[in-house]
Amino acid sequence: MTVECVVDARNRLGEVPVWDVAEQALYWVDIEGKLLQRLTPATGTVDRWQMPERIACFALRENGGLIVAFASGIAFYDLDTGAIDWIAKPEAHIPTTRFNEGKCDRQGRFWAGTMDDRLTEHSGALYRVDPDRSVTKVLDGIGISNTLVWSLDDTEFYFADTLDGVIDRFDYDPATGAIANRTRIVDLAGTGIGPDGSTIDAEGYLWNAQWDGWRLARYAPDGTLDRIVELPVQKPTSCMFGGPDLRTLYVTSAIWDLTPEQLRDQPQAGGLFALDVGIAGVPETRFAG
Repeated sequence: MTVECVVDARNRLGEVPVWDVAEQALYWVDIEGKLLQRLTPATGTVDRWQMPERIACFALRENGGLIVAFASGIAFYDLDTGAIDWIAKPEAHIPTTRFNEGKCDRQGRFWAGTMDDRLTEHSGALYRVDPDRSVTKVLDGIGISNTLVWSLDDTEFYFADTLDGVIDRFDYDPATGAIANRTRIVDLAGTGIGPDGSTIDAEGYLWNAQWDGWRLARYAPDGTLDRIVELPVQKPTSCMFGGPDLRTLYVTSAIWDLTPEQLRDQPQAGGLFALDVGIAGVPETRFAG
């Protein structure tokens, strides 16, 4: 399987790729670089927007622009003007947390989770932003929020805590956005590998980027390991299907704390990669507000 580095971005913490079907472009961030990036594969053009603070995650909006979880809170962002319209800063009273992973459910609600910025405590939480801009805390006691994915039939929600090395599955109510009945389906604790960002394919299987694992893993809905795809970088961070037929799997990665010696062995660390895994993905939903 050919893994191609399509943008040698050198991101310290590349994350959360989002494919825009309308634009036929891939957006992703460098959290630590305070950078939003966009690749247009048809031309090879890469556009960049410098942000006023760390940008953790985002989703496209039906009304144009983005809904963004910056490190400090959630806001609307205008790509043309750079204007920021703040929605909420639910953890302004906790100086040691920041937002991390986020994604829209198929009902057009934006979900975003926080993490302990020191990478030690379970002080993070998961929030849901409804189209009316109301914000609800859904889950707490989180170390590092990751892997926000919904099953194809919208009855299950998958969530990872990278600090604990686990992926859990919840029952999901699409009408209300409620989650219940947490079940552990993947446990990598003690392996030195952290489950990071994920996406779902057209067969309902979960693709997970595995931090410090040099790999992607494909899991069945019950957590059974189906496949491992080796990567040329140690710290893949997330993945998303894109391309005209949603058959290109894009993977973000990080340099993070790699030493000069380690970087000699993986010179494209922090890059954006693309590969064909023989399966299509599903399009991402836009925020309905």
